Amino acid sequence: MSLISGIIDGLIYPPVGFHFLVVFEMFPQTPQDVRFQSVNGLSASITTETVAEGGENRFKHQFPGVPQYNKLVLKRGLFLGSFVSHWCRDSIENFNFQPKNILISLLNDSHIPLNVWHVFNAYPTKIDISEFNAEQNTMVVETLELTYQYFKPMGLDDLLMGAVGAVGGAISGGVSGSVSF
Repeated sequence: MSLISGIIDGLIYPPVGFHFLVVFEMFPQTPQDVRFQSVNGLSASITTETVAEGGENRFKHQFPGVPQYNKLVLKRGLFLGSFVSHWCRDSIENFNFQPKNILISLLNDSHIPLNVWHVFNAYPTKIDISEFNAEQNTMVVETLELTYQYFKPMGLDDLLMGAVGAVGGAISGGVSGSVSF
């Protein structure tokens, strides 16, 4: 499937939610650092402020307030040697907070990003390790809860420009398959 047909499929059919990538803007990273079982919390809402009209008791006006963002919850199998896990533990154990930006990409079957969300200034607020149970044959799941300042969906024009840059880089002898965000 070509790059263009992959993007067109993303415009015609709703994408599936099981093929995604989570990339932290930090170095170094291991392949395990981008693998997650689930992502939750890309949600924003606007608070409202109610103000009574001066001298008129029958009317109240509601005005938009500041946006509020949910916590970002990432779940995955517990990996040894993960730099993301180390970053989270360092924040909670040593109170050494270093906010990071995160790119969350929803991919098609050709691994081309259909939607990308850029999460800004995220830092860990909770680490949860699933229970150990000798009666069940289940994987140990690490849950990371992050607070972030805001997120911004990247538009199709941003994705197309990144894809064009990748194709141009591959043609001119750059690293094949790299997409700049």
